[in-house]
Amino acid sequence: MRTAIGCDHRGLELKKQVMELVAAEGHSCQDLGCYTEEPMDYPDIAQEVAQSVALGDFKMGIVICSTGIGVCIAANKVHGIRAALCCDGFSAKRARQHNNANVLCLGIGIEKELLDEIITNFLEGKFEGGRHQRRIDKITAMEE
Repeated sequence: MRTAIGCDHRGLELKKQVMELVAAEGHSCQDLGCYTEEPMDYPDIAQEVAQSVALGDFKMGIVICSTGIGVCIAANKVHGIRAALCCDGFSAKRARQHNNANVLCLGIGIEKELLDEIITNFLEGKFEGGRHQRRIDKITAMEE
């Protein structure tokens, strides 16, 4: 699975860890920035990653900032994106199963074991459809 990843300056270290985990899961990961500790506005990177997913260049996206909240808000402004802030494995699993989330949002400070579970559950999770599709359709209609 092709995955786009990006972060603001606060998320550089976590981004490196996430890229290693994505690769370990057997997926490809493209780093869309940022690349230095120079301050970067999180909406810019969230928009770039989200648009690349919405355009179909990547199947999934991962965005990182200090709390994950800012990138989540920004990514969800892009038409066709269902970004989810996940802080544990359960929320990552449900984000895929029930919400068909296509962008994972993370905040710094997640413990390695927990991060492993989040990445695995998000990338390997499958949308269940059924009653959940009706709800996704309602969310999609809100974008119109």
